[in-house]
Amino acid sequence: MILVGLPGSGKSTVGRLAAGALGAPFVDLDLAIERRAGKSVQRLFAEDGESAFRALESALGAEVLAGPPAVLAPGGGFLLDPGRRSRALKTALIVYLKTAPAVAATRLAGAAARPLLEGDDATQRLRRLLTQREALYLEAHGKVTTDALTPSAVAAAVAALARQRGGW
Repeated sequence: MILVGLPGSGKSTVGRLAAGALGAPFVDLDLAIERRAGKSVQRLFAEDGESAFRALESALGAEVLAGPPAVLAPGGGFLLDPGRRSRALKTALIVYLKTAPAVAATRLAGAAARPLLEGDDATQRLRRLLTQREALYLEAHGKVTTDALTPSAVAAAVAALARQRGGW
């Protein structure tokens, strides 16, 4: 299962909880990238560029999808690559965690730096990201609107989708 959505939609928090409910491993793709690269995502972007990050994201995502069933929380741009998106749609249940940009910005306040949100008003940047990406997110097999729900309630809805549509 792959959770997609804006930064601040709860992919990591909800992913851990949903994985626990499903008895499955959880993979935070950004953390896996940091381990593989030996540096933070922010430093990877600064030193090697977004293309290096996306290459690692693609390679590690493919490794996870080829392994045993797991809950994967990638970065918000995971579905940008058409080939990766096509493979993911064929091999995994994808759930879109729909979150309003203002809600996501509030959740991200005080969090670690996000390279794609630097130097800009976070809500405005998230609105632009949503405009660019929402059509891709809407290709997901399921959707949970997170704005008014606790992480536990979102995770329960995600786990229910996994059982109903993903064979978990």
